[in-house]
Formats: sequence, structure tokens, C-alpha cells
Amino acid sequence: MSPNNDPVAIPMIERNPSDLPGMDSSDPDTLTGEAVLSFHNISYRETVQSGFPFCKKTEEKERLSNVSGIMRPGLNAIMGPEDGRSWLLDVLAARKDPRGLSGDILINGKPQPANFKCTSGYVPQKDVVMHTVTVRENIEFSAALRLPMTVKRDERRRRIDEVLELLHLDEVANVKVISKELRKKTSVAMELVTEHPILFLDDPTTGLDLKTAIDVISVLRKMSMRGQTIIFSINQAQYSIFKSFDSLTLVTSGKVMYHGPAQKALEYFTLAGYKYDCHNNPADFFLDIINGGFSDLLNTEEEADKYTELSERQYQVTEKLANMYAQSSIYREMRTELDPLLGEQRTGWSSALEEITCVTPFWHQLWWIIYRSFKNSLDFLNATVTQKETILMLNLSLLLPPFSPGRAGLLFSLTILQIIISMSACEFFVIDKDRFLHEHTSGYYRVLPYFLGKLLAELVPRRLLPSIIFTVIVVSIAGVKTDVNGFFTMLFTIMMLAYSASSLPLCFKAGESAMGVPTLLVTIYFVFMLVSELCLSEREIFLVSTSHWVRAVHVPETPEFH
Repeated sequence: MSPNNDPVAIPMIERNPSDLPGMDSSDPDTLTGEAVLSFHNISYRETVQSGFPFCKKTEEKERLSNVSGIMRPGLNAIMGPEDGRSWLLDVLAARKDPRGLSGDILINGKPQPANFKCTSGYVPQKDVVMHTVTVRENIEFSAALRLPMTVKRDERRRRIDEVLELLHLDEVANVKVISKELRKKTSVAMELVTEHPILFLDDPTTGLDLKTAIDVISVLRKMSMRGQTIIFSINQAQYSIFKSFDSLTLVTSGKVMYHGPAQKALEYFTLAGYKYDCHNNPADFFLDIINGGFSDLLNTEEEADKYTELSERQYQVTEKLANMYAQSSIYREMRTELDPLLGEQRTGWSSALEEITCVTPFWHQLWWIIYRSFKNSLDFLNATVTQKETILMLNLSLLLPPFSPGRAGLLFSLTILQIIISMSACEFFVIDKDRFLHEHTSGYYRVLPYFLGKLLAELVPRRLLPSIIFTVIVVSIAGVKTDVNGFFTMLFTIMMLAYSASSLPLCFKAGESAMGVPTLLVTIYFVFMLVSELCLSEREIFLVSTSHWVRAVHVPETPEFH
């Protein structure tokens, strides 16, 4: 079947090769101009652990098997089941552990630079934008940390305004990133502002309505016409989206079923004997083929009984399509282009690709992290004030008879209050874990300025202000008799207690991606510490020693009662 006679033949996109993004060529590790990415016989094996702790079993799973191809400037789509398309995309983007990879990935016939993850754009499927700041502020953060210091502020603003207009975000530039559509567009804008020659996107249309998805793809098409190499995975594509593709890669079970021009894919499969309904979407037609016709079979009543047969059939279909592609003329044409690119470059994937480079100095990164963290803290101001007001009322109620426990009880309550507040310290880094991993890997900042910035802008103020406020209230209302030296001793002790108590939740959360179990462990320990202080005598020295934070109350008691 000829695409010229087919009513759904896919037209080729016309590009202007002279309209290219400006890049600094003085750095040998910086990609310049148009970039052609080629991959040669790459395979990837993942080490998977399963079972209970201390007795886990380790096995290797093959995610990619002898995959080769070439991605030129334009829209390069990767379609297929999620485990196949996402693995191929992440491996090409150097986002997977290089120890499981074999084969060669080249840029313009040369090995990927050591800082490839920092010189290429990557939009993850899960949105990692900061929801508590505006669209413009998110893009400014990316531009400020990923563009060299030689780029002047006016040039940076020009790029930001251009990207906002390109994505139709200029009217909502000062709106906080709340909706899913706005988050996705902002994620794309944060990568486009850097003007990297290669941009990877993991399912950029997932969760979007058709209109927004078409807008995103049309913007990517415009950028590809300016010389960018756009590589993205996509689950299902409407015809209005599919017709924009330049290159199409169909992958399933780690093997390539088709890799070549998108407008030739329909002819390729119809000539192979697959019947195409002209009213069907070509993208759905291709997915039905590589899935072995599962979309029809899984709706039958014999679904449960034939699961094993379907799995076996899927394997047979995969092998058949992979062999058919390996013997096709499209594959031979692709090999004639790939082999000269490979040449003598047989370096494999080096651990040097783990290098993270930043184009801005330490102080610049620290300032922008503090600025964004402070803006983020302002959004939680109302919730924080409400929480402090509630705790304040509970403490003031202790002054009313018959609940008044006396001054010693108030000091003890103040100590316990600091410990309870400190339990929330874990959220500072756990909530931002995915965002940190993406931004650090992409070269926004190093670990030290991020840690210090979060500490100075969020953790310290949220521990400092409550300590001062509640200490002053207890001293003034409860009538604690102490001099200036005793007051500041009490204040300093409470502050150190708050910071010390915050360290335990941070330690528990350091290696966890979820907050449930570590929060429970911290709560149990704090309760046990409180009980050991109230109910045990000094003779149980071991148990009493576990309540060292609660026993900090004896320090402020000293200037009051002794």
C-alpha cells in the first residue's frame, strides 16, 4: 500500500536548518548546533532484589536486547508498553545505572560527554515543579541555575518571555502551578529555556486532555523545526498528534519492532500482510500489532483461562516482529547509516557518565535555593500559624484551674511541645526527594548548597520562631522568676532541644521514600521517652537514659527553682 494513496498518509515536516538555538562552543563538553544521537547494539540488564530483608534473592532481568537506531533533529517518538518505551528513553538519556548497560551511545559519532545529563533536557513523567510558586518563578529558577553566568539578566528574561509566549503561558505567568495541564507545560518550559540541542520527554501527554496534548506536541514540533532533537515516549497518540512525528520506534519486551520514518510505518506493516482499516488510527493499529491483538482477546470470556496462552503468544509475536524487522530493507538502510557513525568508537558506557557538572558557582546556587525555599515557606504560613495558635491555646489552658500543673509542669509542657513540633522535620526532604533527584541530576545545583539552603530557609526558621515565642509566653504568663541570664539560658536550651529533636526524624527519613513507617517509629520512640521520664525512677538508669531530650527540662528548671 502506498502512502500517497492512503487517506491517512503522514506528511513530512519541513524544517529550517538555519534557525538553530545558540550554544556556547567554547566548552568541549557542551553540545553545539544540531545533535544526532545514535545507539549501537545496546542491551540493558537490571538487577532486581525480592523477598524479605536479610534474605533477599537477586536476579537479573533483561530490559533491552540488542537495540540499535538513530535519532535526528525532529520529533522522535517511542511507542509500546511502558516497561519498554520508558526503559529505552531513560537509557538514551543516561538516567539509568550504567553498570547494567552494554553497547555504544554516540552524539554526532562521538561518545556522550561526561556531563550529558547536564547538557541535555529531560522532562519526567511525574511533575516535579514547585506548586507553591508561580509559573514564571519556576522557569526563572531553571534559567538562573542552568544558564552560564555569562548570560546577562536581560537575555535570561528574553528567553523566559519567549518560552512563556511559545507555550501560551504569558497570561498565567504569575499564577501558581496548580492544575495538571499547567504543571506539565511548566515542566516543558523549564527545559526549553535552556535551549539544549537534545530534549527527552517521558510521556509528555499523559493525563492531559486532547487540546492540551496537541498544544504541547505542536510546541515540541516548533522546537524541532529549529534544529532540536526531541525524543519522547508516548502511550497512545491521536492521529492529529501522530501525523507530527518524524521518526517512530516501536519497542516491546526490550526489542525493536520498527524503527524508521513515521510516514513509512503504515506501508511497512501493510506490505507485511497486516490489514489496516482506513478508519482506524495508525498509532492504535501499530500498538495492536506489537501487542499480539490483545485489545480484542482480553475482552473475551475466556480471558482468565487463556492468560498463559496469551503470554506465550505475546512472546511468539515479539520474536516474529523482531525477526521481520531485522530482515527488512528499512533495517538495512538504518545499518548503513549507523556503521559509519560507530567507526572506531567502541568505548561502551563509562562510569564517567555519572559526573554532575554545574555552570553556576556555589554562592549563586545557595542564594536561589534559599529564595525558592523561602517563597515555598510563605505558602504554608497560614497552616503554620493555625497550628501554632492551636498549640498556644492548649498551653494557655493549662493555666486555668483545675488543670494548672504549676510552673514545673509548664516548663515540662514547653519541652514536650518542642519535641512534638520537631516530628514534622522529616517532611522537608522527603517531600522534595523526587524534585531534588531530578534537579541535581540535571545540573541545577550540588548537594551541599541544596542542603544548606533548605536548612537556612525552612528548617531553622520553623524551629527558631516557635522556640522564642513559646518561651516568652511561658516566662511572662506563668510568672517564672529568673534574671536575664536565666532567661537566655532557658531560651538557648529550648532552641537546642528543638534542633536536636529534629535530627532524629531527619535520620529516620534519610533512606526512605515514604513517610508512613518512619513517622510511626519516631512517634513510638518519643512516647517511650516520655513514659520513661514520668514513670521510672533513677534506678532504671538504662531506660532513663533514653529520655535525654525530655530531661532537658531540668536545665530551665535550674535558674527557676535553685
